[in-house]
Parts: sequence; C-alpha cells; structure tokens
Amino acid sequence: QVQLVESGGGLVQAGGSLRLSCAASVSVFSIRGMAWYRQAPGKQRERVASISSGGNTNYADSVKGRFTISRDNAKNTVYLQMNSLKDEDTAVYLCNRPYEPFWPWGQGTQVTVSS
Repeated sequence: QVQLVESGGGLVQAGGSLRLSCAASVSVFSIRGMAWYRQAPGKQRERVASISSGGNTNYADSVKGRFTISRDNAKNTVYLQMNSLKDEDTAVYLCNRPYEPFWPWGQGTQVTVSS
C-alpha cells in the first residue's frame, strides 16, 4: 500500500514563501511522475505542478513563475517551493501521481495566506 505524507504547510503573510515536502513509501518512486494538487473549500481539486521521472516540469497558469516543483529520488520525496504567495493560494496541498489511477491520498498540508 503506497503512503504519501505531505508536510511543510502553515500560516504565511501574502508575499511570503513556503516549501512543501511529500514523502512517498514506494520503491519505484524514481520512475514515476509526481504532482502537487490543492483543494480550497468549496472548490474542485486543482493540479498545480507536475514533474516527470526525467525532471520535466509543468505548472498551472495560476502558479507559473511563483512555484517550483523538484524531486529527490534518493529520498523518495517531491518538493514544492512556493514564493510570492497570494490569498488565493490558501488551500490544502496534496501530492500524488499526475494522472489516474491515483494512489491513496494523504492527509495533505494546510497552507493559509493572510493579507
């Protein structure tokens, strides 16, 4: 059973930065694409960034130029560096595969941006 554990969220002022981490308990992590998603109250889950096994990245227009996804295959971990945070970035952030079938979702990590 794959387990995903997200961490690094918190309360930050608008314009600030946070770095999220996602640790995966899967031995084949290094050959899988990974993605970060977010879900705000009353809104659908949105994929904000993805990274292929080879390191190619993709971003939602809403975060392009502000967020950076990266991975450390030796640690089975994917990161999301978030800069210039805005109120609208407030959400629970989760990680998973960039496409279905998804692994079981973790608890996510709450990011709250205050203005």
